[in-house]
Amino acid sequence: PDVITEDNLHSNILVSSMLDSPINTLYQAVRQVFAPVLLKDEKWSKTFEPKLQKLLSELEAGLSTVLRRSDPNYTGTKFSEDDVRAILTPTDEFQFWIECAHHGSKWCSKERASHFKDLFEDIAKDYYNLDSLSLFEVVDLVETTKDTVDGVWRQTEHDPYPQLRMHNLLDVIGGSLGRYVQRKLAALNLWEDAFHSVKENLKAGILICEQWVSACEYLTGQLWQRYTLHPWKNEKYFPESLAKLGKRLDEVLTVRTLHEKLTFFLPAGEQNALHLAQVFEPFAGLNPVHYNPYTEPLWKAAVSQYERIIAPAEQKIASKLKKFISEIRDSPQQLLQTFQKYKELIKHPNISKELLFERETLLARLQDYVKEYQTDFETRCHGVPGDVSGPLSGKNLSEVVNNIVWVRQLELKVDDATKLAEALLSDLPGFQTFRQSADSFLEQLKVYEQEQFDDWSRNIQSELSNPKLGLCIQANSPVMELDHVFGTLNILYSDRLVTLLREVRQLSALGFAIPANIQNVANTAQKFCKQAVILKQVAHFYNSIDQQMIASQKPMMLQSALAFEQIIKHSKSGPGGQTQITWDNPRELEAYIQKLQAAAERLSTENRKLRKWHTNFIEKVISLMNIDLLRQQQRWKDGLQELRTGFASLESQIKKWENLRSCRSVVSEPLT
Repeated sequence: PDVITEDNLHSNILVSSMLDSPINTLYQAVRQVFAPVLLKDEKWSKTFEPKLQKLLSELEAGLSTVLRRSDPNYTGTKFSEDDVRAILTPTDEFQFWIECAHHGSKWCSKERASHFKDLFEDIAKDYYNLDSLSLFEVVDLVETTKDTVDGVWRQTEHDPYPQLRMHNLLDVIGGSLGRYVQRKLAALNLWEDAFHSVKENLKAGILICEQWVSACEYLTGQLWQRYTLHPWKNEKYFPESLAKLGKRLDEVLTVRTLHEKLTFFLPAGEQNALHLAQVFEPFAGLNPVHYNPYTEPLWKAAVSQYERIIAPAEQKIASKLKKFISEIRDSPQQLLQTFQKYKELIKHPNISKELLFERETLLARLQDYVKEYQTDFETRCHGVPGDVSGPLSGKNLSEVVNNIVWVRQLELKVDDATKLAEALLSDLPGFQTFRQSADSFLEQLKVYEQEQFDDWSRNIQSELSNPKLGLCIQANSPVMELDHVFGTLNILYSDRLVTLLREVRQLSALGFAIPANIQNVANTAQKFCKQAVILKQVAHFYNSIDQQMIASQKPMMLQSALAFEQIIKHSKSGPGGQTQITWDNPRELEAYIQKLQAAAERLSTENRKLRKWHTNFIEKVISLMNIDLLRQQQRWKDGLQELRTGFASLESQIKKWENLRSCRSVVSEPLT
């Protein structure tokens, strides 16, 4: 403190001009005044905490990025891969890899940067045009983003994606989604617009927040921590700001839903008497979607005032609900549905207090439900899927996946019961007992689930150690072999491998970390799966074509059958055909498959045509047998000529069939 005089005016007062832009003013003040003093001056840097020094450096870098992006002459800057201070939005990250792919650097090759750029392309366009998307489209974008960042983290073609960059990317994606939701919902009048529209938009906004929070927790807390090739280290990442925004939106939806339920239950006269039209006045001047720690006290005060206004209406609603519930008390299913339907009303303190007996009845019903689920589980858990005493079975699921999916469904049912109890019954004396029994059962289900996966892992690893079981496919091994004893064609790609691929894919989707050796086998098998499926189709055709032929027609197809067999018997590649075709030679394998398919198609086409001719001849002979030769001689002659014309046509289409003439005489001479 000092008296301002002409002498000390310029030394005691700092003047900052705002003529250019407040961002530039703040940036210049930090860069030229405060950062040098607080970071470089030994006197002040000793007392300035390292965390604050870091924040100040990040502020300077962030402001610099904003100014750079607003400069039309900005064409890109060379970054360090560990430097994320300039990455404020997802598009900054995408642009970072685009620039690295274009320029390259000593720490990142153009190929690696280009690979990451390509992986991000699936979502980059949507984030560049985020505001043009609807809330419901962004719900889908969140799921796509989760898959994309998972692909980026788990790619193995190049060096891994740095954890520091990924942590920052997850953070800026959450920030971008949060700001988008706020902008979209700010365009609505959340208190006066039609309830249906407000409800759908708020639910979509809440879903966006919850899905991204859930995705971050799942990826960094489970999936990536178990990924042995590039594990996530340290604690899982939790987007706290986005989670709190989702909670605020849920509170707004609760307030609006409560008002809608009140107006539904109360006739117009009672609504006017209780002044329900003025219940939203406490929120006047507040932007409900503008969440931050500074607006939270104002929001809580407004909610408290709102609850005081609706208290008289809640008393009337409680008596109506009490009467309604008493009529359906003997129907457990209806009771649950009613509590679920009016959850927003019942969890309010005034109504909750009035419905004490009804809530105790609900708690007893939920306890019975959990016990029934547990008894059913313990009865079925050791059986075979699909049996009366076994787990319920789904379609196209192996036993291990089926059992885990069945248990997950039970977990969801118990979890739903627990959530309903937490929302409406947490103040009741028996709630803790119920919660403990539900948690104990959930833990039992988790143990069973893990045991199923562990047993599957042990069995597969045991099969991998036995080459005869067909799970060990080598890239340089032959693709097929001809059994000279039985004359069958066998593709050296086990059906068990196809099942294993499906199991690995499904178990990964269920959140399990596949052991590295099993994952490697699955990756190798996946590379050749498409070709193996085609070859198996050709092999099945080769092994069963004789059953599809009519015995008398087999000699007619001898040439095509021999040509097809020659391709199979001489499955060699290289000069002189000395080397067997193997899985790791995709170009020659593809060419060989095309030759096989073409030969198989020729044989199949000839067989179909001959079968069709055979059927036509049968029909014509039967029709001739039904003709009266005394009365319908001309009809007989016409039919016989038609038959001979058919033979002539067939004879002209298929040459060199030595048995055709004798076959013709066998049919025509007796008729003559």
